[in-house]
Amino acid sequence: MRQAFRQPAELLGFLGLEDEADVFEGNANFPMLVPRAFAQRMERGNRSDPLLRQVLPDPAERLTVPGYVSDPVGDRNSRQARGLLHKYQGRALLISTGACAVHCRYCFRQHYPYANDHLGRDLDDAVSYIQNHADINEVILSGGDPLMLDNRRLFALTQRLAGISHLKRLRIHTRLPVVLPDRVDAELCAWAAALPWPVVIVIHANHAAEFDGHVDAAVSRLRASGIHVFNQAVLLKGINDDEDSLVELMERSFATGVVPYYLHLLDRVEGAARFDVPAAIALRLHERLRVRLSGYLVPRLVREEAGAPYKLPVL
Repeated sequence: MRQAFRQPAELLGFLGLEDEADVFEGNANFPMLVPRAFAQRMERGNRSDPLLRQVLPDPAERLTVPGYVSDPVGDRNSRQARGLLHKYQGRALLISTGACAVHCRYCFRQHYPYANDHLGRDLDDAVSYIQNHADINEVILSGGDPLMLDNRRLFALTQRLAGISHLKRLRIHTRLPVVLPDRVDAELCAWAAALPWPVVIVIHANHAAEFDGHVDAAVSRLRASGIHVFNQAVLLKGINDDEDSLVELMERSFATGVVPYYLHLLDRVEGAARFDVPAAIALRLHERLRVRLSGYLVPRLVREEAGAPYKLPVL
């Protein structure tokens, strides 16, 4: 992370785009952050590279667009303890950290008040809540990105959870195996393999170009540890909103050993309106995926709405 790009001009220079004049530095509360390992997969000289477009700040982020809000999926109303969201039956989500390895410009939690509401080191309230709700059988580690915690912190967290008899699964939502695959080290894999529950890791890749040999190797290490690995993608204008890009993403992820899981419509968060793909277009693209791909390669097309009891299929 010490080598990550934090200034747009620096990243553009790395890509041979130093002559680009319209550099927007980004918002102070959501500055640019791009690991070098991810930037190395971007095409030099291409300002429209689909990986670059996901992370490069844009002046359009300053626009106020009706319907785009700071908390588009109702996270704050589902808070039940510090760092704990209980939104769906049977599942509790832990905001394990506010840190991420990459700042995706469409992130639905880019305005989340992490400073005052992530799990931190005081686990008592969250663990007590889960213990007192026997209907919770799955804990989801989210953030931020839970793999930004060091292995010692992850061990301490799951050690506390291991004493809760009604838990059946642990799920981890993380972008690090994609953007910083070296994070998937032997110690992390040993920790996951020793956990008392089946472990599901949901990675987040939106374009086939996000996969390379390093990502393949990281996923292979996870799977060798007995972890089930899925991918969820967001449908993003100018990045993957065409049939061929989506087909290639699903094929490439499966070739890596990752099962396509969800294809999300954009969460309408302030600053991200430029990425929106209308539902009608999404449905047509999803239908083409059904035509061109085997059924197990077709992700579920969904949207998340505040207050809904589950992620809603787009029909």
